[in-house]
Amino acid sequence: MNALKTLAGAALALSIAMGGAQAQVLFWSTQARPVEETQKMRSEVLKAFDGQVDYQVAEDGPWLTRLQAELQAGSGTIGVLGGLHGDFSTVGADLVDLSGVDVGGAKLNEAYQKLGMLGTGVQKYLPWMQATFLMAANKQALQYLPADVDLNTITYDQLIEWSKNIAENTGSPKFGFPAGPKGLKHRFFEGFLYPSYTGSMVTKFRSTEAETAWNKFKELWQYTNPNSTNYAFMQEPLLTGEVWVAFDHVARLADAFNQKPDEFVAFPAPAGPAGRGYMPVIAGIAIPKTSPDMDKAKALVAYMLKPETQIATLKATNFFPVIDVKLADDMPASVKAFSPAIATMTGAPDALPALLPMGLGDLGGKFNQVYVDSFERIVLGGQDVHGVLEEQATALKALIDQSKAPCWAPDKPSAGACPVD
Repeated sequence: MNALKTLAGAALALSIAMGGAQAQVLFWSTQARPVEETQKMRSEVLKAFDGQVDYQVAEDGPWLTRLQAELQAGSGTIGVLGGLHGDFSTVGADLVDLSGVDVGGAKLNEAYQKLGMLGTGVQKYLPWMQATFLMAANKQALQYLPADVDLNTITYDQLIEWSKNIAENTGSPKFGFPAGPKGLKHRFFEGFLYPSYTGSMVTKFRSTEAETAWNKFKELWQYTNPNSTNYAFMQEPLLTGEVWVAFDHVARLADAFNQKPDEFVAFPAPAGPAGRGYMPVIAGIAIPKTSPDMDKAKALVAYMLKPETQIATLKATNFFPVIDVKLADDMPASVKAFSPAIATMTGAPDALPALLPMGLGDLGGKFNQVYVDSFERIVLGGQDVHGVLEEQATALKALIDQSKAPCWAPDKPSAGACPVD
């Protein structure tokens, strides 16, 4: 509480010090954090806005702390918020209704727009951009595909067999996985592996189906490049040839396709017994009730949803539009490769979307750590799967109970805290 008061005071002092500079809109975001993306947001995406914008990024924790400090103070400098769906789920009561924002003729994705209501019937945020994770492969790997395997309908068993074929024929494991300290490995387990085998992210965390999932991943790990524990962005080992097949966020695969467009193919994530689990990454834009200039803030929200801004955002971040837009022929090679793969994955008959965790507040990092710890103990440490899941399920349940977070897809809705069976 003292930290919040201190930060609140600092925010107010900054507001006073800025004086006449209030015309500048502070866009406080958890997205486009890599330095290159942040710079492109400032120099390319926001340059045509009628007014000055200060685009600043922060990790989830500091982002929320500053926002809460300003809300507690009843005044602040943050004009517009950018974040993922889960970022907004704990502050919905303090967000302005955006139902009346004029977005021109833009046709927003209806499902994402409904998510932006946060279950209230009021437009707490508007969808801003979307992304997901995909598989990528060097075309050299295609000769080792098992017979009759279609990349568009690949399963985890087929991926394991393919990776085994590559390792045995080339003399080294060439499947790549972002298991480094900055890699998004937790998203794979939460949104892809678990849903594909259990149809769940939370409730069936320690189920027999979950044990099967971990044992399958252990099989795949046999054919995974051991340097994967250092990888953060899979585009780099793909470009060097250390890795021939990889999983990652589209923004972390893009450079490989843009630099060597003729060498790689993109395809959907694999399917398991429960379906083709995948995680749509939905970013939204909102306005806190303490925004110092509501008119300017709403103008910036409308600007971010203009077709030309959406396309500029795609070029800058590799996050795709949330409105219907016609993509020009000069789009980056990564966009051309990813678009059909994403459409195939999300439109597959066995598609099983798994939303990013929500309702956890500042416990989100600890939630992710449960999956990371499970991976490190089971896959890297070789510990007993059943025993690890029993212990980790206890930690997971404690986090869910503390936050009182109800279930989110693919788990069935719950009246209270999401159960961990």
